[in-house]
Amino acid sequence: MVDSLTPAIATYLDHLAIERALSKNTLSSYRRDLSRYAEFSARTSTLDIAAVSSTHIIDFSAWLREGDDEHPPLAASSAARTVVAVRGFHKFAASEGLTTADPAAEVKPPTPPRRLPKALSISQVEALLAAVSDGRSGRELRDQALLEFLYGTGARISEATGLDVDDLDIDAGAVRLSGKGGKQRMVPLGRYAQQALGNYLTAGRPGLSAGSKSAGSKNSPAVFLNVRGTRLSRQSAWLVLREAAERAGIKAEVSPHTLRHSFATHLLDGGADVRVVQELLGHSSVTTTQIYTLVTVDKLREVYAASHPRALG
Repeated sequence: MVDSLTPAIATYLDHLAIERALSKNTLSSYRRDLSRYAEFSARTSTLDIAAVSSTHIIDFSAWLREGDDEHPPLAASSAARTVVAVRGFHKFAASEGLTTADPAAEVKPPTPPRRLPKALSISQVEALLAAVSDGRSGRELRDQALLEFLYGTGARISEATGLDVDDLDIDAGAVRLSGKGGKQRMVPLGRYAQQALGNYLTAGRPGLSAGSKSAGSKNSPAVFLNVRGTRLSRQSAWLVLREAAERAGIKAEVSPHTLRHSFATHLLDGGADVRVVQELLGHSSVTTTQIYTLVTVDKLREVYAASHPRALG
């Protein structure tokens, strides 16, 4: 049996190391993934690179997910990464004339399962919002307004920290958000967010803004300011959220997107149309928004199982 696959893999790894100058860790990952491929090819007597077919690569992908007595099955994400490495190898081999065709061109990596967004319950959100100090300092008023704004609009943290005063129309109960790709959308402001923002802009922001004056810098147009009077960073906004979650005793992981996920889930639970939620979130495709409906369906299933007299066998 002619083994032309192993030397071709060695040539590809040299190419990655020398010509593409990949990092040591990345190169190690490629070497590990292609070693798995070479081992599988040896087991199936397919070490002649010219004899490799798309079926062989599909079988390899399945083997990664299924495992065997000596190899535990890989997670979909790890299997997908390995197949990507094999695709890159065969594309290189074809371009360098090591083989006449690219058998991996039409083979798609395994699709990792969609992870459901992590949303807080309504009671957890209420506890989170109540956990912000009710003091009257500029920072305390800012933190209250920030969290009410995030949950009340479903804005990304980057959209909140990028918000300028001119983007707000509190009297009309609306805000202009600038999302990904510079796309803008108008989103309504709920009563709680309006009140918290009004209190902050009137009694909290002027004191924070004075910090920039003392430094002799130009006043920032940002809605949410730090103690130096400049725009609040995403990291600082995340810290506000995390500290409030700790004070509220919330054990679930709270990420920068937690309130956005909760906003969408609670709207759908309340009967909102998925396309309306799509517009509010600024998703370009309704498919992106529909992942939130999976959370709602799970909740409906739980209620059905607990309530319907013939739900359980």
